[in-house]
Amino acid sequence: MASNSTKSFLADAGYGEQELDANSALMELDKGLRSGKLGEQCEAVVRFPRLFQKYPFPILINSAFLKLADVFRVGMLGSLASIIPERKNAHHSIRQSLDSHDNVEVEAAVFAAANFSAQSKDFAVGICNKISEMIQGLATPVDLKLKLIPILQHMHHDAILASSARQLLQQLVTSYPSTKMVIVSLHTFTLLAASSLVDTPKQIQLLLQYLKNDPRKAVKRLTIQDLKLLASKTPHTWSRENIQALCECALQTPYDSLKLGMLSVLSTLSGTIAIKHYFSTVPGNVSSPPRSSDLVKLAQECCYHNNRGIAAHGVRVLTNITVSCQEKDLLALEQDAVFGLESLLVLCSQDDSPGAQATLKIALNCMVKLAKGRPHLSQSVVETLLTQLHSAQDAARILMCHCLAAIAMQLPVLGDGMLGDLMELYKVIGRSATDKQQELLVSLATVIFVASQKALSVESKAVIKQQLESVSNGWTVYRIARQASRMGNHDMAKELYQSLLTQVASEHFYFWLNSLKEFSHAEQCLTGLQEENYSSALSCIAESLKFYHKGIASLTAASTPLNPLSFQCEFVKLRIDLLQAFSQLICTCNSLKTSPPPAIATTIAMTLGNDLQRCGRISNQMKQSMEEFRSLASRYGDLYQASFDADSATLRNVELQQQSCLLISHAIEALILDPESASFQEYGSTGTAHADSEYERRMMSVYNHVLEEVESLNRKYTPVSYMHTACLCNAIIALLKVPLSFQRYFFQKLQSTSIKLALSPSPRNPAEPIAVQNNQQLALKVEGVVQHGSKPGLFRKIQSVCLNVSSTLQSKSGQDYKIPIDNMTNEMEQRVEPHNDYFSTQFLLNFAILGTHNITVESSVKDANGIVWKTGPRTTIFVKSLEDPYSQQIRLQQQQAQQPLQQQQQRNAYTRF
Repeated sequence: MASNSTKSFLADAGYGEQELDANSALMELDKGLRSGKLGEQCEAVVRFPRLFQKYPFPILINSAFLKLADVFRVGMLGSLASIIPERKNAHHSIRQSLDSHDNVEVEAAVFAAANFSAQSKDFAVGICNKISEMIQGLATPVDLKLKLIPILQHMHHDAILASSARQLLQQLVTSYPSTKMVIVSLHTFTLLAASSLVDTPKQIQLLLQYLKNDPRKAVKRLTIQDLKLLASKTPHTWSRENIQALCECALQTPYDSLKLGMLSVLSTLSGTIAIKHYFSTVPGNVSSPPRSSDLVKLAQECCYHNNRGIAAHGVRVLTNITVSCQEKDLLALEQDAVFGLESLLVLCSQDDSPGAQATLKIALNCMVKLAKGRPHLSQSVVETLLTQLHSAQDAARILMCHCLAAIAMQLPVLGDGMLGDLMELYKVIGRSATDKQQELLVSLATVIFVASQKALSVESKAVIKQQLESVSNGWTVYRIARQASRMGNHDMAKELYQSLLTQVASEHFYFWLNSLKEFSHAEQCLTGLQEENYSSALSCIAESLKFYHKGIASLTAASTPLNPLSFQCEFVKLRIDLLQAFSQLICTCNSLKTSPPPAIATTIAMTLGNDLQRCGRISNQMKQSMEEFRSLASRYGDLYQASFDADSATLRNVELQQQSCLLISHAIEALILDPESASFQEYGSTGTAHADSEYERRMMSVYNHVLEEVESLNRKYTPVSYMHTACLCNAIIALLKVPLSFQRYFFQKLQSTSIKLALSPSPRNPAEPIAVQNNQQLALKVEGVVQHGSKPGLFRKIQSVCLNVSSTLQSKSGQDYKIPIDNMTNEMEQRVEPHNDYFSTQFLLNFAILGTHNITVESSVKDANGIVWKTGPRTTIFVKSLEDPYSQQIRLQQQQAQQPLQQQQQRNAYTRF
């Protein structure tokens, strides 16, 4: 009997064959929660997550959580604080539970009070006095006081509330000098100051005072932890005196553990604006930084400390001082920083323990920062890394290769002369198929690809392929091929993709790899371009397009409903259209030779008043080419806006493609179509100092060269001359000679963000329209949930969602009436901010015209920087506008009244006849 009841309960709840709506399923789960049998209660609880996945909307979730809270009491209520922060009955329940005699209920009430105080200002104001009375009350146990004190960290909603909480904490620190009480009070003090941004300098002074005067190690460790928190959150509030006091404490302490903690605070501060304040001089006071060498002295002492962590932080402080402060008297620290990094590198690269690897990461990050901030030191840093690579452990080699690649991506420091050393090292590694060896193969191959600015030599490719064939697995080969595509080594990538085609078990993977092989082959065809050889350029582009078309067919076959590969398809389509536009422009330039203007072209130009017509049909073809490149630039802009989850390097790559299109369109306009009004100020030299990759650096160099050529020819020759067409063709060849970089987002999606929309009212069948009377307005409610992947907000976060609602008339029914223009269309837009990834809003729509209307709801998002991204989705429903009964009745009465009159008129006409 029990099994039958359980089976019927599960079926009715929507988890068997029968499917119910949200309210019915929730009611049935509520029956299970209220069941007297423990098994049915547990079954109901575990079924709630599936209900939330199917109906992820707050009305149902709030109701469900309240039902669950009734089962789990106040502890569950605390977890609902972010959903129901202003629910007054919940506030009242928590206040009552704080006075309970049940210790379990009191602890749950403390947990709930902390969560609600963080979310609700009203609750925090109302509960503050109650918490203060309980903390100061003599009847309150000490253990309970220690649990109540952390609630005060959430009293940051206004300055008055924060001030009262700070006064209470000040009294507690003074009145209760026990270790536990001081630690809890000081930490709460720090969190309150960090959240309210009030009295932060006072809190720093208080912590430094306890660090200097309190002899207890536990208190000192707590103050160091809190100082590091304030150093990372509010570095601008640290004064020179605060940093000086911390340096003195670090110099005087005999304990390495405390010195390590203080140095970690100083290393955090050294990477912020605080270090500039420390070394800055006040006007009128030359010796204003008193004993400013204490920080330098401390860092220099610690660089060669026997404790790796202390040495790492000392080197980091020196590096940050060297990079941030450009004063002449600090230039001598450059060599100290380099020597400290070299000694730390030698020490940690021989040890594969986790501590040594963590220290090595700090040192390598400092090397990258030092090479970027002081480029003249980059060569010595790279030589040190290459020398140490041969004797380092495999784990350290991987990190050192990452460092080399990071430096080489910013600065062209890895020349062809170093490629031989890298290839020799590649021959001796990879003797086994361990994970470390596989990772090392990928890392070192990446460095080799960065070092070889052009295509790899036959010998280099042979060495890499031989190593891969002996010990690598398919995934390692794919990762190396992917890196080759990112670095522009398409000949190597093509061969590696080709070798993987027969090693996959899924046809989708096969088509994906085949498409990558075809794209690499297509880009390889462009390496044969030569300046001034335009016929060869046309044949290279045609050959490349042939492989690109094969690749896009395979890419389309590789897409699935769960993985549509929309970015990849659009990026490749744009590349195909761009190559076709380049080919068409070269043909147009060649037409000046093959089809010169007719003899009467000058007469036609004078007759039409357009001087450009004397050039013949090439003028119209150039205008079409310019419009084509502007259209491509617009499409690249749309792709950029649709790539909300892309990393910054991928977005920069898309932006560079867009700039290439704009560059060519500007060149056509400045040279041929409108040379008189062309302006070069907005296209001025952008420089290459801030380029983050070799590809970007080379593209920016091409842009500047083309602009210089166009500006030198502008207004010098009357358009269209062979000089103009040669300049355009050379610009195209220069752009195509830079190997295209397929960035990370083409292969890997690190951030995933999607929006799920629900419209109400909604029809039972999506194909059926919703019936609405034409004299009424439809209240369309739009609800949505923002869904994330495993790393939400990795690159950017959603600040607000923009909802655009529009309607179009699909088909009319009945007679046409004169309707005001405002009633014929609906076009509305609203912005809403998601709360806990949920948002909702309403639109009032008017359908005065009888017939079927198509309503489209499209969403886009705005990030924290105010940039709008067209993420979608796009949802459509149909509405059928019906005539209201009253108007229909009057119309029928009028028709009936007109019928006898029409019949009488017909009889009179018959009689006269």
